[in-house]
Amino acid sequence: MKKIAAVFASASLMALAACGETPANETANASNAVVENVVENAVNAAENATNAADNAANAANNAANAM
Repeated sequence: MKKIAAVFASASLMALAACGETPANETANASNAVVENVVENAVNAAENATNAADNAANAANNAANAM
């Protein structure tokens, strides 16, 4: 069992060394990506709401012009 644990531990360390970043940096980068996505999604939602309001205003203008 100790040999298997040592093999897995060394494989894990080699994988970390191969990626060139520490686990803390990888976690921080992943966290930053999530925050960026949330902010981008919020901006997109605001733009979508603005577009929906513009579309509603255009529809009201079209209805008024049709009369």
